[in-house]
Amino acid sequence: VSGTRIDQQVNREKYQKYEENRVFEAILTPVSTFSIDVDTGSYTNVRRMINQGHLPPADAIRMEEFINYFDYDYTSRGHDKLDRPFSVNTAIASSPFNEQRHIMRIGLKGLRDDVAQIKGRNLVFLLDVSGSMNNANKLPLLTRSLTLLSAQLTEHDSVSIVVYAGASGVVLKPTKGNQTAKIKQALSNLRAGGSTNGQAGIDLAYNMAEQGFIKNGVNRVILATDGDFNVGITDHQKLLELIKHKRQKGIALTTLGFGQGNYNDHLMEQLADAGNGNYAYIDTIHEARKVLVDEMNATLMTIAKDVKIQVEFNPRLVAEYRLIGYENRA
Repeated sequence: VSGTRIDQQVNREKYQKYEENRVFEAILTPVSTFSIDVDTGSYTNVRRMINQGHLPPADAIRMEEFINYFDYDYTSRGHDKLDRPFSVNTAIASSPFNEQRHIMRIGLKGLRDDVAQIKGRNLVFLLDVSGSMNNANKLPLLTRSLTLLSAQLTEHDSVSIVVYAGASGVVLKPTKGNQTAKIKQALSNLRAGGSTNGQAGIDLAYNMAEQGFIKNGVNRVILATDGDFNVGITDHQKLLELIKHKRQKGIALTTLGFGQGNYNDHLMEQLADAGNGNYAYIDTIHEARKVLVDEMNATLMTIAKDVKIQVEFNPRLVAEYRLIGYENRA
């Protein structure tokens, strides 16, 4: 009976179907072009399903997010100066699946040294407090996660909290990051209830971010939700255009996914892409600590925008190739 209940929940979740990359002949198509991605949400979302004892739908698996989830301890050689914002790390090995083929990994490691030059972090928490968030692995986990993040901030940082359900509102006006007790109290007072009006919340959150804008700082809206937008902008394309317009003002968007049953993975990934940000799925408090504490600067900092990669294969050495992952970024 419980297995039937879980399967019904998974079926209400939304995933985008992509056709797997095909094999190209290097002599005909020597150049592979795609945009890069730092999302990890697919890995933790799938891990959640496996830990619950059932297989994920195939469309929930985006291979690049599995690969990018892990730390490969890349060397920082040659990227310790501002005119060299990243290093390239490569490796090649025989494929364990086909002895006639090899797997090549190209890893980019971004600049870290400019963290000290940040003038401050202007963070707006945009939180879904609709009725669908009223589960232990949703709003309670969300508040614990953002409490961990806020504990890392200083007097140079600013935090605002905007909530949305049937209506949206400001729970916490811009507050210095070292006022930990005030921020924690605002988070702990949140309660779930009502339908989901995502558009009104997003408009208000970006307005708050513009009010507290820090020049040469991190300016970011952090949207935490199960992705169940059912009131307001129902045309997701309009919602994406709104976020693209806002990013031109220097405010990025990070999406944090929570919960299951009605989870909209596809929308969460799309919103982060449109907002020049990243998408992570939080399934446990340990994952929250990884994303929001251990990797806070990597999560919040943007060192490059609209980056596209081209890999050119020499047809005298390579007969054919296939790109693993990045199907929606060709």
